[in-house]
Amino acid sequence: MSENTPTPEPQRTSLPLVMEAPRGRAKPPRHLADLDEAGRKALLEESGLPGFRAKQLSHHYFARLTSDPAEMTDLPAAQREELAAALFPRLLTPVRTMEADKGTTRKTLWRLFDGALVESVLMRYPQRATICVSSQAGCGMACPFCATGQGGLQRNMSAAEIVDQVVDGARAMARGEVAGGPGRLSNVVFMGMGEPLANYKAVVAAVHRLTDPAPAGLGLSARNVTVSTVGLVPRILQLAEEGVPVTLALSLHAPDDELRNDIVPINTRYSVAETVDAAWEFARRTKRRVSVEYAMMRDVNDQAWRADLLADVLNARGDWGWVHVNLIPLNEVPGSRFTRSRDADTAEFVRRLEAKGISTTIRDTRGDDIDAACGQLAAAE
Repeated sequence: MSENTPTPEPQRTSLPLVMEAPRGRAKPPRHLADLDEAGRKALLEESGLPGFRAKQLSHHYFARLTSDPAEMTDLPAAQREELAAALFPRLLTPVRTMEADKGTTRKTLWRLFDGALVESVLMRYPQRATICVSSQAGCGMACPFCATGQGGLQRNMSAAEIVDQVVDGARAMARGEVAGGPGRLSNVVFMGMGEPLANYKAVVAAVHRLTDPAPAGLGLSARNVTVSTVGLVPRILQLAEEGVPVTLALSLHAPDDELRNDIVPINTRYSVAETVDAAWEFARRTKRRVSVEYAMMRDVNDQAWRADLLADVLNARGDWGWVHVNLIPLNEVPGSRFTRSRDADTAEFVRRLEAKGISTTIRDTRGDDIDAACGQLAAAE
């Protein structure tokens, strides 16, 4: 397109701000992790049980990482089952668990109470252990290169369904079920199935449960929690006001509206400029560096000139190190027209970004042999 060619107006789609799941579904059962401390106490009292036991139950779940009443020996034997039933309904049932990378990567396919399928991936590295969690069953963002997006949105997950994935990962680490012996879960990324900011209320509640100190929560550092989004601009700005210094990961994938309209359909509602402006505002308000996620797709978005354009777009908001670009080798979906970029093209993309002062890394790939891309295992099932 020449400089004198008028830029076509992007066609607006009917994508709403929050992609709602089909109505009429039963809600997940209420769980301890859905509630704050006062809510847990109130729920027990409504059930005719002693409210002061809520703190003990919270300690078992968030500190001891158990919801098994048989392990709660500090509770009256006659009340254990009833107390556990009130606050620990079963939320996740494992369908399949697959391992890769010599046992340091573990992917689990979960069945929710209503039969919906979601996935989480636990990844152990030398200095940290990270779990990637789902926030929705399916996804309504319809990005064509993403396995989850091809299946559409089934429903939002509850805060407790999100948290329970993390507690399971923390338990696996603590009990030495991941190669390398007992350890501690340190990081959580909301990069599994779904668009986290389209399930805003539950995701923010989950973040609080994860970062509140034990026994109110899991006690993780908010700086080790990353929330991703394809660019729901009002929700990015709302998250900046929450007062929880999480890391924002913006799945940009293209620096120009013409391409991004095609591969990230929400761009027809919120343009590249609007989306990057919101990310910059998040960084300004929170003093937290934003991560720009960029899945490298062969001959689609990996041209050298797009690297230059991406750097210019990001630098236009300021050069104070507010952003870091994370290039992602594409997890290829069988039958998709999108394939992984050539190594040489990725290397040139990095070179051009760094030449313009943009901090850049290439994400370490994990679990290629176990369909670790979000939605692949659920789709196969």
